[in-house]
Amino acid sequence: MRTQSVSNKISSFRYASFGVLLLSACASQPHIANIEPSPVWPGPPDTPRISYVQSISKPEDLGITKGFFTKLYEFVVGSADLHLIRPMAVVVTPDGIIYVADPGSHGVQRFDAKKQEHRLIQSVDNLALPSPVGLTVDDHGDVYVTDSALGEVWVIKPDAKNATPLLLEAPIVQPTGIAFDPLGKRLYIVDTTGHQIRVVTPDGKQISAFGHRGNGNGEFNYPTMIWRDRDGRLYITDSLNFRVQIFDSEGHFLGLFGRHGDATGDLSHPKGITTDRTGHVYVTDSMHHALQIFNRDGDLLLSIGNRGRAPGEFWLPAGAFMTDDDILYIADSYNQRLQVFKYIGDKP
Repeated sequence: MRTQSVSNKISSFRYASFGVLLLSACASQPHIANIEPSPVWPGPPDTPRISYVQSISKPEDLGITKGFFTKLYEFVVGSADLHLIRPMAVVVTPDGIIYVADPGSHGVQRFDAKKQEHRLIQSVDNLALPSPVGLTVDDHGDVYVTDSALGEVWVIKPDAKNATPLLLEAPIVQPTGIAFDPLGKRLYIVDTTGHQIRVVTPDGKQISAFGHRGNGNGEFNYPTMIWRDRDGRLYITDSLNFRVQIFDSEGHFLGLFGRHGDATGDLSHPKGITTDRTGHVYVTDSMHHALQIFNRDGDLLLSIGNRGRAPGEFWLPAGAFMTDDDILYIADSYNQRLQVFKYIGDKP
């Protein structure tokens, strides 16, 4: 009799919970307007150049909500609540899909607000990608992912559920940053422990390589990330030389900026790098917990951040990505989020 009573109580609880879930799915949610002004940098009385937009940690931050039957399924079998754990790189496709390389979740998280979809993408047969750290997107919407632990590059086709390996003609020791050249139809891959940049075709055939270990012009000491600007220049964070180096599309050295130090404008551990339409260079520094903005000559224009969790504060920031309309995404790694900003200064 006691067993039957307990069973009846459990059954009643499930039916009651089902009813609550049904009602909550149908009920309209109140909208609370955010009346707080967005933080801007620099602050008054200076003219603002950068505005904070939002932080993204989970699908709901982009308005991606679970449908009723998904909620019901998770109520029965358990929740699959995915959120960013340790984002290292971010890329946004022209149609607005956000991909985040997240070693903490052993894969790439894809956020598609238009289709109301969120997915964790791993390798074939849903096997883990142990250390995805670099991302780029080509002109067909294919996303390329570097995995520094596997020493491999993977490809995510649009709407694909899994990543497939890119068969490299020549092995790479530790691939990290990656960039796509739409004019030359080629990929630039940073080999961090190889202290060089590999240039390969989208099907993995090696075209060339440039750089070796050293501290001279065109030499590297554990480079990490790479960005190709709209004019074809390559910006590479030469992390343990504490500088940014600039090359043309063929790998010829053009210039550099940066020096080791702990003052504003110095570089301690530069990681992510990107540029906007005006040519400003944005560099994340993981040891300074900051975003620093330079002009093309390497002169510091603005520094944003210190260690913390408030908007515009960081904890070991990593990758950076600027969209064509000057929306800036920063992988705020140990804060488990993306921070989104917008350049609101003078347009070219």
